[in-house]
Order: sequence, then C-alpha cells, then structure tokens
Amino acid sequence: MSTQTTRWPNQPNKPRLCDVRSHLLSRRTLLSAGTSGWMLSSIAHALSTSTESTQSDPAKPKNVIVLWLEGGPSQLETFDPHPGGIYGGDTKSIETTVSGLQISDLLPQTAEIMHHASLIRSVTCKEGDHERAIYNLKSGYRPDPTLTHPSIGAILCQADQSGADIPRHISIVPNNTPGRGGFLGAKHDAFKVNDPASPVPDINRPVSESRYERRIHDLYSIVETEFKRGRLQKMERDRTLHQSATDAALKMMSSDQLDAFDVTKESIQLRESFGDSPFGRGCLAAVRLIESGARCVEVTLGGWDSHITNHRLQSAGCKTLDPALASLVNLLKERELFESTLLVCGGEFGRTPNINPAEGRDHWPHGFSLLLAGCGIRQGTVHGATAAKPKLDPNKPIVDIENPVTIEDVHATLYTALGLDPHHEYQTPIGRPIKRSEGKVIKEILS
Repeated sequence: MSTQTTRWPNQPNKPRLCDVRSHLLSRRTLLSAGTSGWMLSSIAHALSTSTESTQSDPAKPKNVIVLWLEGGPSQLETFDPHPGGIYGGDTKSIETTVSGLQISDLLPQTAEIMHHASLIRSVTCKEGDHERAIYNLKSGYRPDPTLTHPSIGAILCQADQSGADIPRHISIVPNNTPGRGGFLGAKHDAFKVNDPASPVPDINRPVSESRYERRIHDLYSIVETEFKRGRLQKMERDRTLHQSATDAALKMMSSDQLDAFDVTKESIQLRESFGDSPFGRGCLAAVRLIESGARCVEVTLGGWDSHITNHRLQSAGCKTLDPALASLVNLLKERELFESTLLVCGGEFGRTPNINPAEGRDHWPHGFSLLLAGCGIRQGTVHGATAAKPKLDPNKPIVDIENPVTIEDVHATLYTALGLDPHHEYQTPIGRPIKRSEGKVIKEILS
C-alpha cells in the first residue's frame, strides 16, 4: 500500500540506550545535557530575536510538536504490523478510522485518530548507531566533525520573528538529546525542563523583595560592568550572551506565561486522558506552551531499545504513548491549533524484522515508520510499504521497500509544511554555504 485516504543528570532510574559495544559499532557523544548554569543561558538562547520571517500568518504562527521515541520504536509493534508472518511476533493489527489502514493493537486510542494523521512507512537512513541516528533524525544531516547542524526547532525559531516571555524552543524530559542550535548559535538551543508535575526550577526567589532588588542592582552595575571590561566589543552579541541571559531570565521569572508549564491548571479529567506519566504530562504541557507563544516543543519517551524481550518493552512504550498521542491530537483540534501545529512522532530508527535468540529486535534503519499530522499534512494517508516477508539481503537492505524516502526527504517535507523553503541556503560562521535540507519534498503527503 503506497497511498491511501541517556540519561538526565541526577536521575539514575532513567533508561539508558544500549551499549554500542555489544553491536560492534563505533559511537561518540554528540549531544550532552547541560549542568550548572543551564537555566539562565537556556532562557536567553530560546528568547533571542530571529532574522528571517516564515510565510505563516503572524496572527497564527506555525508550530512544531515532536514526540521523540528515543531508543528505536519497532515499526512492527506500532505503525506497520505484519501479524501472522514469520517476523510478525506477538502483535496483532486493528482497524483504524481510515478504511483499509491497520496499525498495532497496542495503540487502540491512536487508531481512533488516524483519519487526522499520515504515516510514512518507508523511512530509510544510513545510521545504525543511536547517537549518530538521533543526530541524523533531529537535524536532517549525518554527523559531520566540522559542523553542528541545527534541529528543526532551532530552524523554525530562527526563522520566526514572533517572541514570548517564555522560551520558544523547549525540550521536556529530554535525556541527553535536546534540540540544538548548531551553527545558528547556542541562543537557539532548546530550554530543558523535566516532568511538568514539578514546577520549573530556580524561578522563585529565595530572599526578600528588598534584598532581591539589591542583588539585581549589583549584578548590573558591578558584576556586568566588570565582566565587560577589557573584552571584545562584540563579545556579548556573538559569544557570551551574558547580559542577555540575565535579562531573559528576569523577564521569564515575572511573566504570567510561566503558568503554561503548570498542567494542574487543566481539569483532572483532561490530565487523566493523557496518562499518568511524565510523557503524558509533557504532551499536555506542549499544547499549553504553544498557546502561550512557544514555537517548538519536543517531548521525549525513552525505553524503546528492545534487544531483549521486545514485545514486553514495546508494549510498555505503547501503553504510555497511546493515550498521550491520541489526546494530544484531540486537544489540538479542540483548541483550534491543529491546522497551525505540525506534529511529528517517531524515533531514530526501527527494529529488525527477524527476532533474535533473546526474543528481541535489533537496530533497523531500513524501512521504519513516522507519524505526521497537523499543518500542511494530508490526513488519512499512508506513504510507502514494507514487506511481510522481506528478503533481508544485507547488500540490498531496501529492496523490499515500496517508495522509500530518506531522512533528508522527510526534513524537506516538514519545512515545506511549515511554510519554509527547504532549500534556503545559510552561511555558517566560517562562510560555508549549507541548505536547510538536501532532500526532496514528499508531495504525496502534503495537502
């Protein structure tokens, strides 16, 4: 069927991605989580003024919500099941609200909103290592030791002139892989927050009003003055963002928009519909943040790296994903944000068709699935297909895939849906020209 109508600091219980040494692949850390001082710098980076306008209506700017399934969700247990075959495993398929389209029985609520979404079942990439594939999926480029590429959230925020008191690029429960500003600058890095059940840290001042005012006065009149002494004139603008960080943090601390992070402002019934999990609360917070002026919110759900007991791990991931994804789509529709918000759901790669001796599935970058919905995306559509009995020829890994697309093609399509020219050319800080995307637009899934 081709077309139809890591670990977060101080949280030892977070799941780790598999040790690549067990797969005989090289790996290196491409993205690292912030430590001390990240609060001020992240706020300043996310609130920075951008230089290019999008084609969207200024009264209703376009947004992105990324549901990042870190670890590699299995296409066979989520959006592309092949039950009954030698590779199908224990998963069954169920009908959806799109005639002829079936997805995994582990996603019953998602099946009810598929008429609002599109599936790409034929995504391919050339990276089989977690960190390299994460970089590839989030930036649209393979890792390059000479350059760090920006994520889609950074690109959207750089191109969008609208501002907010809160950061415009946000990553919720991000593990070690939040969106990066890359060569666009650290000012476009994602602002990182954990479970929305807890308040944003370091917002409430621990001292009296008068003492707080004295501290701010001393910070600007003494500390900042001494910091600038003897430094380059453009140091603040191009390098340190020292005063910008302070200005943005103070602005955020006194803003009513901070309430957007507080999901307890919503009804108990609505909160329960998303599921009692950090991911579910993150998805609810994402809608509230978009309403308040954020342009890109990424919510991470880990635990998909199923080299052993695949069905158990994939079932657990789907149990958390299913209510959150379905409720997110329904709430975007209810609050009239669906047409202006691009929803992307997927991970760095899929899982192998064959089941290994440990009842697991290994890394598989050859024909996995992404779910897209919202602005510019045709509804109730499927692009590409995988075979129920693939040949698994290591020399021809995509021979059984119908209408294969690359990560570059996906990014070109996402930028087009957002009203951005996918082939717009940047000049990097060293004068190197580079396009937003080197891919081709997948026109079949655009409305």
